[in-house]
Amino acid sequence: MLTTISETISRYLTPEVIRTGIRVIIIIFIGLPLVKIISRSVGRTIGKKKDSLQTEMIVTKGILYAGLALIFVALLNEFGFRISVLLGALGIFGIAIGFASQTSVSNIISGLFLITERPCEIGDMVQIGSTTGIVLSIDILSTKLRTFDNRFIRIPNETILKTEMINISRFPIRRMDLDIGVAYKEDIRRVMAILKDIAGKNPYCLEEPAPRIFLNEFGNSSINIRFSIWFEKSDWLNLRTSIKLEIKERFDAEGIEIPFPHISLYTGEATKPMPLKITDSERESKPS
Repeated sequence: MLTTISETISRYLTPEVIRTGIRVIIIIFIGLPLVKIISRSVGRTIGKKKDSLQTEMIVTKGILYAGLALIFVALLNEFGFRISVLLGALGIFGIAIGFASQTSVSNIISGLFLITERPCEIGDMVQIGSTTGIVLSIDILSTKLRTFDNRFIRIPNETILKTEMINISRFPIRRMDLDIGVAYKEDIRRVMAILKDIAGKNPYCLEEPAPRIFLNEFGNSSINIRFSIWFEKSDWLNLRTSIKLEIKERFDAEGIEIPFPHISLYTGEATKPMPLKITDSERESKPS
């Protein structure tokens, strides 16, 4: 029995098989970590030079996938597979898959356009359709966002390419436009001077470009003033809250009225109020 087992092992465990096994182990246990280390190192180096997380991710994934493909081909070669025959079979299989998954192919092509055109990068704040969030990654098939209420959203690249994208944080500074209504009785020049003083004292408003304040329109119940102020993109939320509080508090202190809509009824002549008449029945119904 032992002789039979020994003969079987010696028959299959030939020196060539042992050498092949050693090469396979070396390829797997040395090649895989080496590919990961190289991809991360090169990706970080290029990402620092380009100052772009998206470039770092693309380079890292590209080197990683290329290295894994080489390892796979090397393993097949060690096991005696003919690469030319395998590539031919994969080509036919790829054509069949391509016809069956046209949507995925369209997303891949759209992803390549997004990566090449670079309308946004990782960390940018974007609005795609009705969705607003921070870009987590731009991959071949889809783009991942994290919304401000901490939800994860995956949007197919084809949808992004067909939809208007607004990159909110692309430029270092932005402008906030506030429409402020004041009563018709107010001194508009005084109101504008107060708004200018508020902008000058707010720590989040930029001095350059200077704030713009102008009379926008005559509304139904108020004179509407456009108050445009510039700020650094990281101060958006702080400015949005603080500037509105300061306007309300300052207007209250200065006695400036922010009116609500009024409706006046006239009988035909704007200078005469509507006449009211109390009948005897109405007098009797009133409590004494």
